[in-house]
Amino acid sequence: MEINYQKELLHSILVTQEEERKRIAQDLHDAISSKLNIVSLNSHLLTAKDLSKTEIEEISTSIINLTTKALDSSRRIAHDLLPPVLEKFGLHAGIEELCFEINSAKSIEIEYKNSVDFNDADIFRHLHVFRIVQELFNNSIKHGNSTKINLSFEEKNGITYCEFSDNGKGFDLKKIENQKGLGMKNIESRVSFLGGDLDIYSEVDKGTQVVFNF
Repeated sequence: MEINYQKELLHSILVTQEEERKRIAQDLHDAISSKLNIVSLNSHLLTAKDLSKTEIEEISTSIINLTTKALDSSRRIAHDLLPPVLEKFGLHAGIEELCFEINSAKSIEIEYKNSVDFNDADIFRHLHVFRIVQELFNNSIKHGNSTKINLSFEEKNGITYCEFSDNGKGFDLKKIENQKGLGMKNIESRVSFLGGDLDIYSEVDKGTQVVFNF
């Protein structure tokens, strides 16, 4: 059973990696490559003879606009890969920014509490924690239809604990599809990588609670 569990965990990690690579490749193609192709075509148009001043201005404006959009897209993709706030100011600031962005939508309320002084040298491990929290938020908002989320970090006997809970519609833990969903497997594999333990509590119409340590 342990060997089968490890195989499932490894499989979920590989699937998650491939899904992330596909998403990044699609973003690069849709948001950057297509725009740069048009910029290249417009640049060649500028070499044509007998262009009027108006035509030159129109082509130049198009190049500037498309380049600006491509730059914005590249920043967004880089932000998704490693949020600048997380890299520069640590896990606490990164999660604060994430909570602020979600709260700004006004459709959901997040209460975030932290009593842990995170070590900035653990940025790689903290990136996994950040991704876990992102996945929990995503599941709660998209699938749980939650209107309120509580998130907290505290330290006990040198071990950091994260507790997440929402008031969403919850789910039946006994159903195999809920246990093996990509989101849950992604969370499970990251917690395992961190060497922590994961506990999930949920009932239909009674919300979800997730506790993990690292």
